[in-house]
Amino acid sequence: MGGGGSTRRVTFEADENENITVVKGVRLSDSVIDRMKEPSSATGRQHRGPVSDEELKKRIAEELALERARRDSEAQKRRLFGKLLERERISSNEHLTRAILRERAATEEERQKAQRFARQLEEKDRELRKHDAYYKEQLARLEERSAQFYKVTTEQYQKAADEVSARFK
Repeated sequence: MGGGGSTRRVTFEADENENITVVKGVRLSDSVIDRMKEPSSATGRQHRGPVSDEELKKRIAEELALERARRDSEAQKRRLFGKLLERERISSNEHLTRAILRERAATEEERQKAQRFARQLEEKDRELRKHDAYYKEQLARLEERSAQFYKVTTEQYQKAADEVSARFK
């Protein structure tokens, strides 16, 4: 990681209090500088006294490489998390779209069913009106025939009664 892959050059200088000022806009906190001045336990070397400029440059480069690697790792994690969120969003949208389409299909089916029932109801209503008109017509005919039979029967009765009355007078 920090062994030699960095192409970025960092120049620095020490001020009178041995604080490090880094040029080109890279800022290091005092704690980072203190850590760089301390002997590294990973290297196994023990330093006594001040650290040489070369050693300090090497440590700064290593720290910068580690920081860059950490930022790259975090950026990669954010990208992966972003991709995961995007996939989840797409999946949710697809699920929602399918649910909406199913609901629309069910609504359309219900609407068609309602229209079919309305047509059937109208057809039954027409049939009932037709039957009603037919039966009213039949009833009127029967009443007319009944009135004619009554009239004929009444006339015949009257005639018969007159004949009997005339005979037995």
